[in-house]
This record gives sequence, C-alpha cells and structure tokens, in this order.
Amino acid sequence: MERDVVRQVRIAADDAPITERVQALLDHDDAPLHLVLEPGLHRAAGLRLRSDVTLEILAGAELHFLPGYDQYAGTKVAIVAEESDRAMLCAADARNIALVGGGQIFGAGSTQYVQGEDVQMGTRRAVRYRPRVVVFDACENIRIEGLHIEDAPMWTMHFAACTRIRVHGLSVDNDRRMPNTDGIVIDGCRDVEITNSVFRTADDGIVLKTTRREDGTLTGPCEDVIIRDCVIESRSCAIKLGTESFSAFRRITCERVDIEKSNRGLGILSRDGGVVEDIRFAQITLDCHETPEGFWGSGEAVTITVIDRRPEEGPAGSVRGVVIEDVHGKMEGALCFVSARADGISDLTLRRVTLEQVRGVLGTAAKYDLRPTEADRFDRFPLGDGNAGRVGGWCYDAQGRIIGLIDYPGGMPGLYIRGVRDLKTEALSIIRPDPLPPEFNVQLVVTEEADGLV
Repeated sequence: MERDVVRQVRIAADDAPITERVQALLDHDDAPLHLVLEPGLHRAAGLRLRSDVTLEILAGAELHFLPGYDQYAGTKVAIVAEESDRAMLCAADARNIALVGGGQIFGAGSTQYVQGEDVQMGTRRAVRYRPRVVVFDACENIRIEGLHIEDAPMWTMHFAACTRIRVHGLSVDNDRRMPNTDGIVIDGCRDVEITNSVFRTADDGIVLKTTRREDGTLTGPCEDVIIRDCVIESRSCAIKLGTESFSAFRRITCERVDIEKSNRGLGILSRDGGVVEDIRFAQITLDCHETPEGFWGSGEAVTITVIDRRPEEGPAGSVRGVVIEDVHGKMEGALCFVSARADGISDLTLRRVTLEQVRGVLGTAAKYDLRPTEADRFDRFPLGDGNAGRVGGWCYDAQGRIIGLIDYPGGMPGLYIRGVRDLKTEALSIIRPDPLPPEFNVQLVVTEEADGLV
C-alpha cells in the first residue's frame, strides 16, 4: 500500500470490548490508518497507538475505558508519574498521531478508583495505582481536536519529550475532588499550541514540567509553548510551570485565558536545576478562592517560588524575564513571589494588573505555601509512615503541622516579596476590604530578605 493512501476502518458500537479488534488493526502493518468509532457505546482496555494513525471518535460516540489497573498491564509506559506506569491510550517514538472528533472518553476515576473521602482535606481518597488517560512519549506531530474527556483517574493527558503538539477544542471535565487529575501535562516538549480548550479539574489545569525519568535521563526543556483562548477551573493551579523542573522552560506565552472558580491562578514553581526564562502571561481574567490545606496554595492570583528541593544535587533554577500584564479579577490570597536565596527571582514585570483582594471563609490564605520542599520529600518518609500524608500532597512535621505552610509576617499582604531582584510594576492596583479583616497585614506590600524559609 502506498504511504499516502489512508485506510479507513469504521467500528460500530458494540456491547463487547473492542480492545483486541482495534489493537489487531493497529498491529497489522505500519501503513496510514484512520479508525472511526461510530455513535454509541464502545468499551476498551489499554490501546497502544503507532505512527500514522488517526483515531476519530464521532459526535455521539462514547469510549469507556474498563475499570481496574490490571486492565492496562499491556500498555505500560516508560515514564512514571505519581507511581503510575500505565495508560489507557499510549504511544512511544511515533509520528503523525491524531485524536479527533466530537465524541467522549470516560475514565471512571471518581467511581472506580476511590476508597473513601478525606473530609478535612476536601479530597477523595484515591487508590494507590491509577492509569493516566493518554501518555505519548517521544512522539512528533500530534493533533488533539474536538474531544471531550471526563472523569480521569489520574493525569488526563501527558506528553513527554514530544515535538509539535497541536491541541484545539479539547474539553476536560474531571471530578473536582479527585487528586492528581491534571488536565494536560506538557513535559519536556517543544513547539506546542493549546487553543480554544476548556479544562475543569481538581489538580492543575495546564501544567508544564521538565522531569527526570526513572533511569535518570531527562525529558528535556519545555520551549516554544503557546496557550491561548482557554477556560480553566482548578482547585490547584490553573496554569503552572513546574514543580518538576530539571530542564529549562523558555519562550512560554499564555494569553486570553479565563480562570474560573480556581485556587491558584498562575504559578511558577522552580525546585530542580532548570532555569525559567522568557515567560509571558497576558490578558488573563481570574477568580481565585481559598482551599483546604491539602491543596497546594490558597487563593493566590500569582505565585512564583524558587526552593532547593535537592540541595545535594544543586540549586533550583532561577526564574527571570517574566512579564505579567493585563490581568484582572479577584483573589482571596495574595500575589506571592518567594525565593529561598537572594536573586532567585529577577527581572519580573507586573503591568496593568488590577485585583480585588477579598476575605475567604477558610482562613487558609493567611499562610504562604512553599510545597514541595527538601523537608517534605517523600523519599524521606518510610512507606506507611503516618507523617507522610498523601504522596504528592502533604507531609506532617513532629508537631503535626503540614510542612511548607508559613504564616505571612504580620498577616496577609496584597503583595509578598522575598528574594526578588528587579521587580517592575506599572499600573498595579490591589483593592482591599475596608476595614481590613484582622488576619490581613496593614501593609499592602511586604518585602523580606531570603533565607531561613523552611
């Protein structure tokens, strides 16, 4: 068959799982293949895609992935995240893959991968091992368009060391109390565009990472990423760079984004060796609310933190050349820029930023949040240690307090600065309650020296 001839196979809805049939079609040869799921219910376990494949889920079609971690033993992936080494849909070292259509993908996270509730922390208690929905590793030329993904058990979409990704018209709607259900994870990828998409989830909405694999190799830098015309709702951070930051982040642009009913709005968390530079957030509206202490942060419109998580390996990468402009909305927390060393954050510009700071009902915004730190690394806690809290969430100190939460000195200001050099502001306005609540600092701006944070 000529390479430019695409074979199309249409798959009718059926009560029986389609896993073996679809995988056989994928494995038959390496010629271009267009699989079409017709309207109706389709059930499947793990599927491994290859180069030159389009999977189209038509409007009215529902792809329900079968519950249970064991269903995905055949789709293990090389890059582990939150102890998960499996995916519902995966590909590695492949080119020209498209997931398109107006249909839906269901992960059954909140019904099949939970074991109770954590009322204090405001989350479900998830089972330990959960598959991600989509994992593409070292792939090139990826197109995701028009799909609706609901109720992911773990990270919804994870792209690692990939080049040229185009995401358009994607909708992710996850349970708002299900931990680790990030909307889309761009991990060491280059040439990425995410446009006209909606992400609603308990964990980070859109997150960029540069991780280290189990074998010690790096996924590489995140470079040339555009996020535009999106809507995000997150109980963690709507748009985040980090926490995993072993390689650099460069030339990242986020513009025309509406952040709704979220915890943190914009975040940069540098913890490892990669620098963060040439970042622009523009034309952002946001609505940031306090959350229980189990969620990192609490109501900050913007947070940038530089903390050495692995000082035995070297310092966390510096954050520099960040522009935040034309941002407006409401926050129950503060603007928080903290580096554990002097000049860890530099060349930071706030331009035409107007925020209303209001009092929350939980009181959790009175602390700034440096998680994760060296002190709460989970490799420091034996498996089963009650002080370990939840993996990827929190650890307790000897007094039973969550490590990394620190009282603002004198109460919560509008803007807190520590370890920052060359901060420029132009038309910055923070409107505060009158009279000020007792837990608010009377000073709008509080500046401190770096060191001794954790």
